[in-house]
Amino acid sequence: MKDSNMQGQEIRNKQFGGERPLFESHHLVLDNITVTDGESAIKECSDIIVRNSHFIGKYPLWHVHGFEVSDTHFAVEARSALWYSDNLKMRNTVIDAPKMFREMHNLDLADVTINDADETFWRCKDIVISNVKLHDGTYPFMFSENIKVDHLTTDSKYVFQYVKNVEIHNSDIVTRDAFWETENVTIYDSFIDSEFLGWHSRNLRFVRCRIAGTQPFCYIDNLILEDCTLDSSCDLAFEYSHVHADIKGHVPSIKNPCSGEIVADSIGEIIIDKNIKAPANCDIRSRRA
Repeated sequence: MKDSNMQGQEIRNKQFGGERPLFESHHLVLDNITVTDGESAIKECSDIIVRNSHFIGKYPLWHVHGFEVSDTHFAVEARSALWYSDNLKMRNTVIDAPKMFREMHNLDLADVTINDADETFWRCKDIVISNVKLHDGTYPFMFSENIKVDHLTTDSKYVFQYVKNVEIHNSDIVTRDAFWETENVTIYDSFIDSEFLGWHSRNLRFVRCRIAGTQPFCYIDNLILEDCTLDSSCDLAFEYSHVHADIKGHVPSIKNPCSGEIVADSIGEIIIDKNIKAPANCDIRSRRA
């Protein structure tokens, strides 16, 4: 995409409605426009800049190749607004519509608030987000890969399921069933409150994180915790996982880890029963023993 100083047709202070009013447009600067109704206002387009605008009509930005969106609002009615597109830069934008960002690649978002994150970021690749807030909804980031995150805040349910190659920093994630069926995910300096955190994942790593929620870290192949703390709600942890964990403070209870090493300042109940799976040789120890 060209930079935001590109020369192209400028359209300012206009309203558009109906079916495909800007279909197959290229090299446009759209400033203070309103898409009032209809469908697919900006479809099969390229090199588009949108500023200070308001979208109400459905599916406004599909099959767009190279575009910038800033200081813009997507109303609830503008559902599924950005699909099948690539090379997006979005700044200072508020989204009230669900089901944003589907089958896209090369997304760069900063200072964006999504107030209905239902089915947002599905099957996307190469995502960079900074200072983004996701509220409400279910399953954001499903089946996406190559994701870099800094300062994400979310209370959406079931975040980051079936994702690959993810790096997260300085985030606050309050959810349910986070990071299920993931591969190659590392989370730094973050707070995660999630029941059943990380189940059925591979190569899952937490560094200097605070963890809350019942039955975390089960059925994981190659789980690493470095300098993390676990809340009192984190009971029955590590079942059937291959784990290397260095934990600050207390672990309430541990159940049937498969292999590796778990070290904590103190450990509550350790449950090793007949249902443990091979190799059943995890070294569990307390530094205060």
